[in-house]
Amino acid sequence: MDSYIRSLDMKAIVSAKVEADDFITMYNKGEAILLDVRYGFEHKVWGLPFTCNIPLNELPDRLSELPNDKIIVCACPESCRSNIAKQYLSLKGFNAKILTCGMIKLMERLKGGKAKDLHLEA
Repeated sequence: MDSYIRSLDMKAIVSAKVEADDFITMYNKGEAILLDVRYGFEHKVWGLPFTCNIPLNELPDRLSELPNDKIIVCACPESCRSNIAKQYLSLKGFNAKILTCGMIKLMERLKGGKAKDLHLEA
């Protein structure tokens, strides 16, 4: 943990953040997944079909569900839980980042005809 904290210089902190447009590009290229770390009841009310939903408190027991060969972009409505998830996954050896805008702003970015920007499998 100490070495991880020491590695957090400004460059590392900035590179851990992903904006909505950058996520869309990475997702469309097959380079990243969106990890929804909201609780199950939140996902049931407002789930997104292109996310992997693993609630933050279940993450330690479900790491095997995450790909090792992709960037894991952690997301929640704002960024509280996603920050925790990103740090945890980084310590576990994953290439994890934070969706800086949060899921709500991502959905605003994808509303209407702009939803076509995200290439979902048919």
